[in-house]
Amino acid sequence: MDKAAIFRFIRLDDLSATPKYQQLANSIMEAVRSGKIASEEVLPSINELSFEFEISRDTAEKGYKYLKSIGVLGSVPGKGFYVKSTAINQQLKIFLLFNKLSPHKKIIYDSLVASLADQASIDFYIYNNDFALFKRLLMNNHGQYTHYVIIPHFVEGGENAHTVINTIDKEKLILLDKRIPEIQGDYGAVFENFEKDIYGAMEQALPLLKKYSTLKIIFPEDSYFPQEILQGFYKFCHEYDFRFQVVPSIENVRIAEGEVYINLMENDLVVLIERILEANLEVGKQIGVISYNETPLKKIILKGITTISTDFKLMGEKTAELILTRSKEHVEVPFYLTLRPSL
Repeated sequence: MDKAAIFRFIRLDDLSATPKYQQLANSIMEAVRSGKIASEEVLPSINELSFEFEISRDTAEKGYKYLKSIGVLGSVPGKGFYVKSTAINQQLKIFLLFNKLSPHKKIIYDSLVASLADQASIDFYIYNNDFALFKRLLMNNHGQYTHYVIIPHFVEGGENAHTVINTIDKEKLILLDKRIPEIQGDYGAVFENFEKDIYGAMEQALPLLKKYSTLKIIFPEDSYFPQEILQGFYKFCHEYDFRFQVVPSIENVRIAEGEVYINLMENDLVVLIERILEANLEVGKQIGVISYNETPLKKIILKGITTISTDFKLMGEKTAELILTRSKEHVEVPFYLTLRPSL
């Protein structure tokens, strides 16, 4: 085959969060597996790939070396890379769509990739909570994958998400992090129960919360976080007779002794800590802090920030399990309170 013809089988997408070298490797594996590139076929040189796709030589070389490491390609000094084996068992092709990339979302991604190992290729996209981009990515990749793994969180437009998701074959669909009631048919899901989770975590923290008079949750008006979080917060405050407030922006609120702040976004935690330090309030005694989503730094900041968090590693593992077993089970992931001196 003319080397230039092989270029037709290589697809590199600038919108994808999957590293270019991995996209290159995935494209070649799919072409080999489907018989479009035959055994012993000589592939374009690293320089040719670099020029054709406007990628660095390092990226092209890394893609080839990965394929060589798993036995798909061989190489001959002075002649380049060729297809060594067409025995590719990898049948699974995953379209992974996240609303954003954050430290805890990276845990999900890493856990999913590790759990699937070399049994699947993954094309990873991020839509930044933008419904229009979400729709475009799904429509552009409709029907090309064995599985569609989707986290559906939006700042606005999310009320129409079900119309797009319902176009996906439910045999291929796995919803991650959040379920949408309007999705029709039987499909897989690995999800958080947002209302129950925050209520249960605050109930566990009740002995420490009792030393404070007011609970405040920082919930930006343009937040992509589910309203169920607020419902669980309201329920707890009403049942245990706490004064409470929903704070759209921490920058515009007076910080006072006797308050507990629950933050959802990492940027808000930084501003909150700055405001507390400016007010000369002692965290864990005069004012309390609870932060969503466990990260390593929260074990250290202010001698330890109390967190409420789902098990993101387990979320990735369970998603891989649904893919490998072709299950349509709905798995609720456990939620944990980790008490530290900030409360």
